[in-house]
Amino acid sequence: MKAPVSPTSMGEFSPEAVEAARRAGAPTYRALVCARLTPDLSGLSVEDLPVRAPGPGQVRARVRAASLNFPDLLMTQGGYQFKPEVPFVPGIEGAGEVIETGPGVEGLKPGDRIMLHSKTGCFAQEMVLPASSTRAIPPGLDFAQAAGFKAAAVTAYVALVRRANLQPGETLLVHGASGGVGMAAVQLGRHLGATVIATGGSQEKLDVVQANGAHHTLVLANGFREQVKALTGGRGADVIFDAVGGDVFDESLRCISWGGRLLVIGFVSGRIPTVPANIVLIKGISVVGVRAGEYGRRDPPKGEENLRAIDRLAAEGVFRPHICARLRLDEAIDGLRMLAERRVVGKVVIEP
Repeated sequence: MKAPVSPTSMGEFSPEAVEAARRAGAPTYRALVCARLTPDLSGLSVEDLPVRAPGPGQVRARVRAASLNFPDLLMTQGGYQFKPEVPFVPGIEGAGEVIETGPGVEGLKPGDRIMLHSKTGCFAQEMVLPASSTRAIPPGLDFAQAAGFKAAAVTAYVALVRRANLQPGETLLVHGASGGVGMAAVQLGRHLGATVIATGGSQEKLDVVQANGAHHTLVLANGFREQVKALTGGRGADVIFDAVGGDVFDESLRCISWGGRLLVIGFVSGRIPTVPANIVLIKGISVVGVRAGEYGRRDPPKGEENLRAIDRLAAEGVFRPHICARLRLDEAIDGLRMLAERRVVGKVVIEP
């Protein structure tokens, strides 16, 4: 077997480099490649790519599991704020083992179990990424759970602890609770001593959410304003975790308590809502944006504290990602369709 070719850049490759490596007889691995940005996933296919050696400060890792996230889907359509140049391998989150380390890497060795975090590249049998983009897997998590852990958990932690300062005895309303991020918010909210009300698209999904910590569940199709008011004695929810946006955001303004905090996580409904300033004034509420990754980038010491905190909470059993499907690499497109069609409860992982 010939030596692996040198890396190009993290999660990226050029057709010319791939063809040159093939002609040279370099070893290959399988990966899901996005060759074209399309709305229907038709630009995706599983391909053989040349193995790359880790450069200075990099790690070559075997991917045991990769989690599917909405940014992965949006990137293949060109609808995400980060727009990698095509062709690229999607996948921002995974878990696996160290194969080899590049020059200057300390504290990691072949066989170490690690979580993988990158802008692209995880939907593959292996990948090369900076050692700084890996972390040890917390005790008690298998590869699939570890792959779907960090992004959801750190978002929930930054939202509820750093931004909302959720207190014991308060009421937390979680929209999009059947998704990976929403379920992490439910688990953390219950751990923090809040009464957790979860909303979702169907009672079947919400039954899973209730098993993961929600005190009350509400199906969105039935509306939720009056039900939230009834569950809180007319006061409304103290903290609202909204990853849905659109009409859900609008109705949330009608059932938030005096002095409440409405956390803006995302807009999976597709419509970005606006906030009437008179409601903010009359109710004395705060509308708070949550960007967990940016929070850590702008304040690295606090960001590292956040990561240590979620690792500890995972080891204590607070965070336990719910895995609803485990797919092969050649089924990855089916998994992305599940995301697009809102059929995911918790997390879907690829096990390449």
